[in-house]
Amino acid sequence: MRTALTIAGSDSSGGAGIQADIKTMTLNGVFAMSAITALTAQNTTGVSGIMEVTPQFLGQQIDMVFTDIRPDAVKIGMVSSSDLIREIADRLRFYQAENIVVDPVMVATSGSRLIADDAIETLKKELLPLACVATPNIPEAEVLSGMTIGTEADMIEAAKRISETYGCAVLVKGGHNINDANDLLYADGSVRWFYGKRIDNPNTHGTGCTLSSAIASNLAKGFDLAGSVQRAKDYISGALAAMLDLGQGSGPMNHAFDLGGEYAKEAAASASGGTEREHASAGEV
Repeated sequence: MRTALTIAGSDSSGGAGIQADIKTMTLNGVFAMSAITALTAQNTTGVSGIMEVTPQFLGQQIDMVFTDIRPDAVKIGMVSSSDLIREIADRLRFYQAENIVVDPVMVATSGSRLIADDAIETLKKELLPLACVATPNIPEAEVLSGMTIGTEADMIEAAKRISETYGCAVLVKGGHNINDANDLLYADGSVRWFYGKRIDNPNTHGTGCTLSSAIASNLAKGFDLAGSVQRAKDYISGALAAMLDLGQGSGPMNHAFDLGGEYAKEAAASASGGTEREHASAGEV
């Protein structure tokens, strides 16, 4: 079985971060592992607190993964400080990690800031050069490219700048009133658009985490970058189209929308009154 490691923060409400990554990796057919950068106290309405792990402990988590079950791909999400970023980069270089996907998380869907200003510069210097692909949204791409993005042509120019500056492929995610969920992949000097239909679902908590984890999962399974992006977009479209509605803010997607098997069926039956097996054990059938 192929394996993937997520290095990111924990989301106590389960819709983003480590929790979303593990759900996504599992549903995309790889064995998921994690190294937690921070605990967050958050829900669909916002983030009330962040407690970082120490760089030494983060490094220890990464060491224990790589020295036992080596990951076929690595996804990096929320990393809020320079010291943590430097520790991640050092460990990944040491183990010569492959298929690294960097999701440069800066602001939560709720609008809460998740990274220090100095850490952005460290991320640019330390992590982006290690990446197979970076997956910024429009505001993040503006920060990384140093330009304002208002059109699809701007998306191309920003991706080109980021790619040429840091030596990685770049997937600039659409939205933010520029297009209907069309994403732009800039890799090796070539441009490719991935077209998607905007799904009328306000519950988008964790979409960035989910997309980057799905890309990493498919890279781990041996798909090329373009194929991995397409498969990831198909997966996230299905998760959004399931129209899960939880929480008082921008809620999570249903990462398990395509979950099958007897255990899932039993859970569904139990939720609606119990399985036949349960009734049988109670002497009812």
